[in-house]
Amino acid sequence: MSIWSRITDALASLTSGDSLSDVFAKLRTPPERSVAFAIAVIALGAKMAKADGQVTKDEVAAFREVFHIPPGEEKNAGRLFNLARQDVAGFEDYAFKIKAMYGDDVAAPLCDLMEGLFHIAMADGVYHPNEDTFLHRVAEILGLDEVAFKRLRAQFVPDAARDPYDVLGVTPDAAMDDIRKAWRQLVRETHPDRMIARGVPEEAVKMAEKRMIAINRAWEEINERAA
Repeated sequence: MSIWSRITDALASLTSGDSLSDVFAKLRTPPERSVAFAIAVIALGAKMAKADGQVTKDEVAAFREVFHIPPGEEKNAGRLFNLARQDVAGFEDYAFKIKAMYGDDVAAPLCDLMEGLFHIAMADGVYHPNEDTFLHRVAEILGLDEVAFKRLRAQFVPDAARDPYDVLGVTPDAAMDDIRKAWRQLVRETHPDRMIARGVPEEAVKMAEKRMIAINRAWEEINERAA
């Protein structure tokens, strides 16, 4: 069964009067995390796509890039996107329920989720101030600190400030051995098998490409400074 068929089944579980955001309360168990992840990225992405005042073709196309929507599943993907856009619930309600769904197991999967949203935000080549406000608030609700948010923004926004130590989550005065360990740990966490194990659908694993580039670039820059 494809991810889109599973999403359709999850949406069918909603009863009359439910908001789309209520679906996250029904997808708490690890086997359903990939379904919840896909719905979260698309639903929050649909809300964010209106943050700059318009929904562009590029932003809609970004969903295809993240999830590789096959031709036969376009109808299901479009239905979910439209449900989220039309839902009366606000994006903060979505974010709080997604946070509750993951509980304390948040760091890696919610960074994955934020990467998907940044990908959509940058699909039209412009990082609108309203999108920054939107993403900053979502990250805050999800429990990601300022360093994590800046690290994610630096991966996707070309003119964002980039600190190689922030990218690796270390301080400038850390020992090189500790920095090397942090770099290797991030590389391991970005491996496709690790991402799938924590609930990222196979269709969305390519989101990690920019993260891996940023991680390796940061390590190379720190090595050059130390030389």
